[in-house]
Amino acid sequence: MNLGNEYLKIVQERFKSVKNLGDKTISQLSEEDIHWKLNEASNSIAIIVKHLSGNMISRWSDFLTTDGEKSFRNRDQEFEDDISSKQEMITIWEKGWNTFLDTLNELENQDLLKNITIRSEKHTVLEAIERQMAHYAYHVGQIVYIGKQLKDENWETLSIPKGKSEEYLQQKLKKHQS
Repeated sequence: MNLGNEYLKIVQERFKSVKNLGDKTISQLSEEDIHWKLNEASNSIAIIVKHLSGNMISRWSDFLTTDGEKSFRNRDQEFEDDISSKQEMITIWEKGWNTFLDTLNELENQDLLKNITIRSEKHTVLEAIERQMAHYAYHVGQIVYIGKQLKDENWETLSIPKGKSEEYLQQKLKKHQS
């Protein structure tokens, strides 16, 4: 077993899991929900999606050969809520994730210790992956939190329901015993 290849396999699954939390949240939201924000200092889910996608496309396009902060990126514009529909938002979401996951899937063990730059700052590929894991999980967590607040009693849980931990554990134990 090669440690680098094992790491890449694990991290690909972790990122897919993070994306899945966002997908399951977005599927529960209405057209109005995606634009809701608590106050002017807050971001709507639509804005968070634009920012994530903008980051992914900038960081992961020509990943090994160009700086991760591309000249085509307008980061400030990512924080303007000008998305016209939930479907447009989903298209933006998927474009970012596809750019990122396609690049991640192409990486090989020997790439992990190569140097890349983000805003002229050197990072190993390994560092860049970990940096983005923290960033993407942070923002998807915001999406889930906002979605949960908006849906209230209509929220379909993405994990073990409250009060069901022991039942869940017993199901898992039974599954692994058979």
